[in-house]
Amino acid sequence: MTATESRAERKERTRAALLDGALDLLADRSLSALSLREVARSAGIVPTAFYRHFASMDELGVALVEDGMRMLRRMLREARRDPVPRDARTSLDILVRQVRANEGQFRFLSRERYGGVAEVRQAIASELRLFSSELSTDLGRNPALAQWPRSDLDMAADLIVSVMMTTVIDLLEVTGTGEDVVIDRAERQLRLIIIGMGGWRPSS
Repeated sequence: MTATESRAERKERTRAALLDGALDLLADRSLSALSLREVARSAGIVPTAFYRHFASMDELGVALVEDGMRMLRRMLREARRDPVPRDARTSLDILVRQVRANEGQFRFLSRERYGGVAEVRQAIASELRLFSSELSTDLGRNPALAQWPRSDLDMAADLIVSVMMTTVIDLLEVTGTGEDVVIDRAERQLRLIIIGMGGWRPSS
């Protein structure tokens, strides 16, 4: 291993430590209430070393958004590629597992979606648009929707993504049997959207 490779690996480990430390600190507060000094301390570095990885706390927040949403998009993309058809309940079960395995990231996303840091809000909105756009493209590959204009596919995708994001927020607030109530409601909502799509007459 060369010295350059070793420095690159150390830099990546420190960056990951900063992100992980920030998530831990964000468990019960917003990004705007978090100080750079606290985040640096959590990663075991001096505050000035923070700037080797992020230009500001806002940039760190955007990185947290991108990492969290990339993970969710990848998980759902892989589910859609599965040749075995998946019903709404199966997709929701995947979502539950992802939320429970990464609660810190999802709490951050749900809190900051309407929080006080503009750059982070914009990053979340951008990632959700990308999420919806990918789903819209997938819906368009369904033969039953082949004649739908893109605007109608986008509308259907937006509805599905909205249900999923609401479900994420609700899951973070419940435990035990409450989780089943949240999933049952989300499943009915998704089924209603799907049934409605079957009777929808696409706009010209």
